[in-house]
Amino acid sequence: MSNLKSHGAAQPAGPSLPWWRVRMVWLVIAGPATVVVAGFVTLFIAMDGADPVLRVQPRAAGAAPAVQARNHAATGVRPAQGRGDDSPR
Repeated sequence: MSNLKSHGAAQPAGPSLPWWRVRMVWLVIAGPATVVVAGFVTLFIAMDGADPVLRVQPRAAGAAPAVQARNHAATGVRPAQGRGDDSPR
């Protein structure tokens, strides 16, 4: 008969370590733990440094052509003739 211990599955060469002593476990845990901590840091920054709400201020007369162009690009509707800077002179 053959000796099964010598030809069987490989056995560890020493006593097995508890899971918290294996370095690979900490490498696997460190990735998701870092993401969770970064998420909380981002949440804190977003809540603490939120931009204040600005009141709507009347636009300057020089901004009218830019606003008309933006509205035309968004809706496709051209402004009425005689309004703004695009009126014939």
